[in-house]
Amino acid sequence: MTTTLGRTAPRDLAAELPARLSLTSKTTLASQLDGAWWPYSRDLEAELPPLAAALEEPWGRITRVTVNPTRWPVVPRTVPVDGRTLHVGWFTEQDPDKLILLSYTVGRWDLLVIPPETEPAAAVRLMAAAAIPGSVLTAGVLMTNEAAIGRGIRDVPRQEVGWENEGGACMSPFGNPMDRRTLPLPGNGWR
Repeated sequence: MTTTLGRTAPRDLAAELPARLSLTSKTTLASQLDGAWWPYSRDLEAELPPLAAALEEPWGRITRVTVNPTRWPVVPRTVPVDGRTLHVGWFTEQDPDKLILLSYTVGRWDLLVIPPETEPAAAVRLMAAAAIPGSVLTAGVLMTNEAAIGRGIRDVPRQEVGWENEGGACMSPFGNPMDRRTLPLPGNGWR
């Protein structure tokens, strides 16, 4: 699960790897998402066959897929999957971080699409969050939240270095270090 291939991953290699999925458990709670998918590349023609194969047992035969083209360099009209054709459509109105899967017999499923270049720790957090039954968080909200969490994690070492370099200085509410001259005086009610 920790291997991430670049955007130029060979198609045959992507087809050999299992689909990285996290699906919601069967429950009566309706969610915004039915799980998450973490593809190895941005090549839909290589990535969709393993995804459709992995979903055939739990969800049935996938016949159509829709995506937002902003995240995919090429959106093929059809993709061959096990001797049949998977139809692919695109809609700019669709959330760019979501993949919609359709079946004639079973229905519709919405998956969060985690970008292939995502760090493994972030992908694990996103996969877990997208698979929570009854969650009202959309794909866009999950990705925005993860970006904020990622910034926070990256900022912690910098903040610790700043704390040490300042000698543990107190910070003003405006983010500036405070020294003795800027601290409130004891006569003003501070001790």
